[in-house]
Amino acid sequence: MLKLSIILFLSLTPTLDARDGGNVVFGSFGTTGPSFEWKMRLTDSVKPLLYDLLIHPNLTSLNFTGTVQIHLEVQRETKHIFLHSKNLHISKAFILGSRHPHHLVVRESELYEQIALFCEGFTFTRGNHIIQLHFSANLSDSFHGFYKGSYTTRSGEVRSLASTQFEPTHARAAFPCFDEPSFKANFSIRIRREPRHISISNMPKLKTVELADGVLEDKYDVSVKMSTYLVAFIICDFLSISKRSQHGVEVISVYTVPEKISQAEYALNTAVTLLDFYDDYFEIPYPLPKQDLAAIPDFQSGAMENWGLTTYRESGLLFDPERSSTSDKLGITKVIGHELAHQWFGNLVTMHWWNDLWLNEGFAKFMEFLSIDITYPELQVNDYFLEKCFTAMGVDSLRSSHPISTPVENPAEIREMFDDVSYQKGACVLNMLRDFLTPEVFKMGIIRYLKKHSYQNTVNAHLWYSLTNVSCDLDAGRLKAAGFCSDRKSRTSASKWYMEDDLNVKALMDTWTLQEGFPMITVEVKGREVRLKQERYLKGFVCFYFTETDVFLWQVPLTYITSSSRSVQRFLLKTRKDVLYLPMEVEWIKFNVDMRGYYMVHYEDGGWDPLIRQLQHNHTVFSGNDRASLIHNIFQLVSIGKVPLDKALSLSVYLRHEVEVMPVTQAFSELVPLYKLMEKRNMAVLEHKLKGFLVHLFQGLIDAQQWSDEGSVAERVLRNYLLLFACVRRYAPCVRTAQELFHKWKDADGEMRLPADVRLVVYTEGARTEEGWDFLLEKYLHTMYPSEKAQIKAALSYSPLAHKLHWLLERALKGDMLKTHELPSLLISVSKNPKSYKMAWDFLKSNWQELVKKFDLGTSSISRMVVGVTNQYSTKEMLNEVRLFFSSLQDDMGARLRSVQQALENIEENIRWMEKNTPLLTEWLNIHSV
Repeated sequence: MLKLSIILFLSLTPTLDARDGGNVVFGSFGTTGPSFEWKMRLTDSVKPLLYDLLIHPNLTSLNFTGTVQIHLEVQRETKHIFLHSKNLHISKAFILGSRHPHHLVVRESELYEQIALFCEGFTFTRGNHIIQLHFSANLSDSFHGFYKGSYTTRSGEVRSLASTQFEPTHARAAFPCFDEPSFKANFSIRIRREPRHISISNMPKLKTVELADGVLEDKYDVSVKMSTYLVAFIICDFLSISKRSQHGVEVISVYTVPEKISQAEYALNTAVTLLDFYDDYFEIPYPLPKQDLAAIPDFQSGAMENWGLTTYRESGLLFDPERSSTSDKLGITKVIGHELAHQWFGNLVTMHWWNDLWLNEGFAKFMEFLSIDITYPELQVNDYFLEKCFTAMGVDSLRSSHPISTPVENPAEIREMFDDVSYQKGACVLNMLRDFLTPEVFKMGIIRYLKKHSYQNTVNAHLWYSLTNVSCDLDAGRLKAAGFCSDRKSRTSASKWYMEDDLNVKALMDTWTLQEGFPMITVEVKGREVRLKQERYLKGFVCFYFTETDVFLWQVPLTYITSSSRSVQRFLLKTRKDVLYLPMEVEWIKFNVDMRGYYMVHYEDGGWDPLIRQLQHNHTVFSGNDRASLIHNIFQLVSIGKVPLDKALSLSVYLRHEVEVMPVTQAFSELVPLYKLMEKRNMAVLEHKLKGFLVHLFQGLIDAQQWSDEGSVAERVLRNYLLLFACVRRYAPCVRTAQELFHKWKDADGEMRLPADVRLVVYTEGARTEEGWDFLLEKYLHTMYPSEKAQIKAALSYSPLAHKLHWLLERALKGDMLKTHELPSLLISVSKNPKSYKMAWDFLKSNWQELVKKFDLGTSSISRMVVGVTNQYSTKEMLNEVRLFFSSLQDDMGARLRSVQQALENIEENIRWMEKNTPLLTEWLNIHSV
């Protein structure tokens, strides 16, 4: 019925034509006519109902023209209509009526990225109106808005395309619109193109019409109701492969450049599987008749969830069984799972404003792991979830952190929300909540949330309400028996939490989403009595104490096991201090089972000692996740002076017997940064002692590795990690094998097949020489396999040849031999190289303005470069240099970015750590070095 009424509405309005003539009167900007009170947020008294949009890009002149009719509902009489527009030249503006259209005056505010429409003596009365605007602009040379791209064929021909990236605030750079997530509307899109291209958009194409000048016009079906940031269109010469889902989605397709279409099959099969999974899990059918996945050659983000047309980096979508590694397969599967989860979380139900971005991104990150664990158990994806929580904690332990839900207003603030707090912390607190409620209740609650708020916008409280009341509103009888109805004073043991309290999800989760940081739980065992204390874990102070006036207090769902029982016990800590009682005295107690909670644990008064003894005696008593969390917690507690470094290092000695991926990689994450600090402080003797200790610690595991693709996913991922570490540390057996394989591969002109999981190791060894580096670059330039390209690029950046690294950065900035979207990761990689870390910082400084122009202020690309390039500095000289550079900038060039504050805090923390722990580390290594 909705679609029929929209079609009738369209048939009664004038046809849009980008070439229409006519005159329109414009006010001289800021000099005549009425004055306006511009505000960053649009008023909610004028709402769009339908956009009838025509876009005509020219891929030769690299510009575009367009017209848009916006059907509006005016809820309160007004003389002005405000909407968004950025870098668009608006040539005509009308309000359409039954007799003669009124010409509208257009006034623009570049600062607010808005235009105001008005007509002298005219009032927009309550009711429905239609405005029509004609506009033009250049295709953007950045990676957002409606931007130009290109790719090179195997024969060397450069071909052009144009694609969109509108999230969060860039739809306004492609057409005038109400560019805020709460202004949902339907979209009717037409795209004009040359016959040599195709177009793709959110909805299925209804028809193609040939116009008089030979240009083709594609008309797309009217979309479902959605936010502007989800609109997408691509003009290209891609090819596609397609399938139908088991649940009846008519067409699921993967689009790529023609010469890479053979690498699309895995993504297509994965998309079909995951779309069907989400249909079942959410109990809501996918609402569109098609779902396209497009691999874009120039793409800044990892991927984008445009409804019905998700877009990806080529390396995030294309897979070749012979050349792609296990890590490639894992990454591709995860990113597809993430974007398809968004079709429900984010697209069907959307946050009201960007302060609650985590309702989109935290959920998609969480569902990415949940969905793949069920559909692709062989990928063992849960092995890598902990890494996301540890990453989030690294950011969340700084003073510059922010609550998951944070007020934001301007576009730069909005872009900064796309960070580890929204994504990783959001996912981790959801995982904790799922464990708290039980998976069944959690699932029923989010189904209720999605069904109740479909095609609407929400805030945090809507989700908490659905989860709190699921016991009463969904299948009440069964869940009451399980003890989860909020109006019950007594619960059965099924809930396993606070028996005397009502279940109030909002009260609990507000403590995790409305304040920054996370708690450190201090545990002190006295016989059967376990004393608990919570305080914020915060770096920046060697020792800190909380007063009664401190505002940080969480409701913490604690879990624990003991030396006497592996059965998981639960306790909800709601106060600053509390006590629980064990049925008997125990040798040790371990909290945060499998790291399902987003908190750190400190075992006071010798509580770490029995845990360390247990690890040394039989570490398999603890799960791999528990061992990883013990490693993480104890080294992080060293940073704030709660645990001495020698105790943490003593725990690490057990690792010579470790074989599982998460504890090993977490140990590397804690220990490798220590010698990376020393590489940048001219501390060669201590640096080499620490490197030697690490090689010796893992030597048995390194020697056990085969140079093949055999084994489970976890074993293969660990193999690549260990062998790369061993070769970079110049462990002779590893170096010898890698050199032999590289020479054989080079002698075969790259035609010899190398095992995919060790290819990076071999390439990295080859890139150490001029001849090998040049050979790898030549292969990089000509390969059609994104996974191979990514491995070669990484190997080139690990090279000790500093002049080559400088050349590489310059080419990436220019974008001719390396894609510019590769520059952030490349620059960070070069900054970790002991031969070029200062070069990376100098490059960032000297090209800052161009980087901001290309990647946009506040984006994750800018933030990653700022933090990544500087986070291994540990001297006051470098702290002052970094502070001086960023303080010299204007606010609109990044002086006040949150990432700048993070970078400065990281350097300060590194300085404190080195000053306090270097003598102790030296002494300990003198005793324990081989």
